[in-house]
Amino acid sequence: MIKVNNISFSYGSVPCLEKISLSLEEGKIYGLLGENGVGKTTLLTLLSGLKNVQRGSIDVDGFAPYDREPDFLAGQFYLPDEVWGPNATAISFARQKGIFWPDFSVSKFSEIMNIFEMDTNQKMDAMSAGQLKKTWISFALACSTKHLYLDEPTNGLDIPSKAQFRKAIMNYTREDSIIVISTHQVKDLENIIDPIIILDKRDVLLNASVQEITSKLFFDYGTVLNPDSLYSEQIPGGFIQVQHNVTGEESKLNVEALFNTVHKHKELVKGIFSHE
Repeated sequence: MIKVNNISFSYGSVPCLEKISLSLEEGKIYGLLGENGVGKTTLLTLLSGLKNVQRGSIDVDGFAPYDREPDFLAGQFYLPDEVWGPNATAISFARQKGIFWPDFSVSKFSEIMNIFEMDTNQKMDAMSAGQLKKTWISFALACSTKHLYLDEPTNGLDIPSKAQFRKAIMNYTREDSIIVISTHQVKDLENIIDPIIILDKRDVLLNASVQEITSKLFFDYGTVLNPDSLYSEQIPGGFIQVQHNVTGEESKLNVEALFNTVHKHKELVKGIFSHE
């Protein structure tokens, strides 16, 4: 369990996160969404101990992340959006650096690289940006950590690689893991992220499972525009509309429409999903 309690963080005089609280549970892949500049990357670096909260606290299975105790570090991995290519082959890099994570598996690394159709003997400093990203994703998953934080992991991936990424995430993560994926590429990931967190600088606008979201909001893909919809957008052949789910009818979540609904009706949506 991860508990974020009333944290704040600023860059100099510029506030980034203010009084943010949320809980993250085991066995789930969280999608972390938010507009540019709301602090998604900052939150991931705070969770992984690369930055320290200025107010409030974070508890990761009893650890304060910024203390960076060895047992804490061995159980977590943070993959930033921008990655570097060392002067080494992928397999030699994996063997050299994997020793810092007790559950790292070279064979698992090779298997995931194979899913991405990557050559483990290729030098990392000669890889394209997409190849390098796939190598680092393979390494991150091969570490088999309980806590895994991925910042825009599908940036730079082509269409086949995005499908391969989804396959790797579903097949090479622990059942008890807490995975947080920060992304703007929601269409790449909407079939694997659950729950969904929508972050604002001063609030968590939403932290709910897909089942809870669709039990309270109805996603209509029809041809008739409903003036009472919380959000509507024209799509080929009709509209995608988000409405209060007053009948309990099931519908397919559209993450982009959800995001736009939340930002159009912040306080209303917070009230709908309030557990108080």
